[in-house]
Amino acid sequence: MSTGTDVSLSSYDEDQGSKLIRKAREAPFVPIAMARFAAIVAYGLYKLKSRGNTKMSVHLIHMRAAAQHFVVGAMTLDMGYSMYKEFWAKPKP
Repeated sequence: MSTGTDVSLSSYDEDQGSKLIRKAREAPFVPIAMARFAAIVAYGLYKLKSRGNTKMSVHLIHMRAAAQHFVVGAMTLDMGYSMYKEFWAKPKP
């Protein structure tokens, strides 16, 4: 006897690794943005020692702005890629 409220639990069964791989296939630019974000943070920490007489708050604001720039740029590229796949790369029936 089926009540029509059966819910597939397959999305709850996947572990973190397979979920990340699935998301990377759906939106390939997001992992790139995450890697660039981590690289900007690492670069900012490395350059923290040689910032001269620049205030700490100014240095952190510049690093945050650079990291956000890469993330927003990657999201924009991903949106364009998704639109391309959806509207132009589909074969016409």
